[in-house]
Amino acid sequence: MSVLRFMAGVLVGGAVGAVLGVLYAPKSGEETREDIKNSAQEKYSKAQDAVRQIQDKADTALEEVQKKGDEIIDKIQSLINKQKEGESY
Repeated sequence: MSVLRFMAGVLVGGAVGAVLGVLYAPKSGEETREDIKNSAQEKYSKAQDAVRQIQDKADTALEEVQKKGDEIIDKIQSLINKQKEGESY
């Protein structure tokens, strides 16, 4: 019996809460949906900006790593060439 009373209380409480929420809502449903839509679009735009910034930083870092790698390869090649020249004598 107590489970049934509890469930009835939950249902009645939920219904009363829904009615009070509608009665005391500061905006109409249409206005609320518009606010939610605008907020979602704003968050999506900010997320896109953040992704672009991260991509730009990653591209810059990759370019720097490639440049350093090329410099190291050039130095190694130079050392190898000097070693070969030294052995020729």
